[in-house]
Amino acid sequence: MRLLPLAAALLLAAATPAQQPRTPPGAPLEKGAILPHVSCTAHPEQSYALYLPTGYSSDRKWPLMLSSDPGARGSLPLELQKAAADKLGWVLAASNDSRNGPGQARFDATEATLNDVQARVSIDPRLVYFAGFSGGARFSSQVALLCKCSAGVLLDGAGFSNGQSLATEQPFPVFSAIGITDFNYSEVIPLQEALEKAGYPHWLRVFQGSHEWAPADVMEEAMNWLRIESMKAGREPRDSGFLDAQFTIMQKRADSFERSGELLLAWREYRQLAATFESLRDVSGLRATADALGKQKAVREAVKHEQAEFAEQAQLTGDITSHFERFEGEREMQDQLAHLRSNAQQEKRPERARVYRRALDGVFISAIEAGDTALESKNFAQAGRLFDAATQAKPDSEWAWRMLAEAYALAGKKKNALSALRKARELSQDRAAFAKWFVADPAFDALRSSPEFSQFVGPD
Repeated sequence: MRLLPLAAALLLAAATPAQQPRTPPGAPLEKGAILPHVSCTAHPEQSYALYLPTGYSSDRKWPLMLSSDPGARGSLPLELQKAAADKLGWVLAASNDSRNGPGQARFDATEATLNDVQARVSIDPRLVYFAGFSGGARFSSQVALLCKCSAGVLLDGAGFSNGQSLATEQPFPVFSAIGITDFNYSEVIPLQEALEKAGYPHWLRVFQGSHEWAPADVMEEAMNWLRIESMKAGREPRDSGFLDAQFTIMQKRADSFERSGELLLAWREYRQLAATFESLRDVSGLRATADALGKQKAVREAVKHEQAEFAEQAQLTGDITSHFERFEGEREMQDQLAHLRSNAQQEKRPERARVYRRALDGVFISAIEAGDTALESKNFAQAGRLFDAATQAKPDSEWAWRMLAEAYALAGKKKNALSALRKARELSQDRAAFAKWFVADPAFDALRSSPEFSQFVGPD
């Protein structure tokens, strides 16, 4: 996969700032508002969402956070990041074409976006950060590892690319955000120890949520922490007032965990706080507190319990996904899915409910990913079977019903395809967008002569 141009683009911007045009032809870029569709000048087929902070001026260089959404929803992460971007003075961008799928297409979209942003906006090449959610997080870590040009990454809802080793010659700061019921929680927690062993500065934030972009307050925390790391590394001047304020906020959070009896969270918080500020102030008291907490029986038991949750989640998910590659045991798989979904919905104990929810979401994503693979290899019957499993795991997922409709249509199962389309349309929050997708998708070409066709393109 080609990635050297990304690093080269950053180096070029650093070497020849005067030659880089800072505004597009015509009207200047609007500040303080998300521009959802900026076409790349060199690649007009590519576009991205852009946000310039309200105080932006081309008189100086600005940090850039380049985000990657798995569904190429460029504006979505910017909505969550823009408040912090205004406070800190960061430029935000996210491709509308970088999505889960073939790797080279994603690299091409990221390269086109980065080059175009640098041509239009005054960017500091030493302060380029990558962020991503789910598959976008894995991709962002891959970009940072390959280009060696990142000031840090925000990994949301996932860790590094599967099978990718942590390079130790040029570690970069990693902020991990994960929802408490996210099925990747069992991956992101152990990742913190691996990052520490490999010499990566790291910070973990667990928020109330599932597999989703982190909320705005976590985005602000991430950007503040990444700025601290850039100050420590000398990429930007140290601001003592900012550092003092952040230390106070972080220490208060750690103290609140300890006071409320959430000792595992407090232990982790004191450890990462001490590591972050080790070169900035005396952290011996913080380390002593962390060490004392780590020796408490309650913390050791909490770690063991967490590991047991991870093992149970893997077992529950594996019992169902083991059926994906074989056609026998179909009834057993459906019964297991129904039982797991019932447990996830009805369990009242939070610690039990989160295990079931993580496991169920893991089944859902596994079914979608395996179905995508089957669809690409034109095994439409298998794709339909897998997407059907996804709809059983999450009956309210418009996405799963859309994919099931595509698989049925390509398999020539017209009646089944129409039924899945009706369900997807019922669940759609945007009927106009649904109609646009249906009309443009070639999977449904055989349905266009059908009398039922009009019901999927109308406004109601």
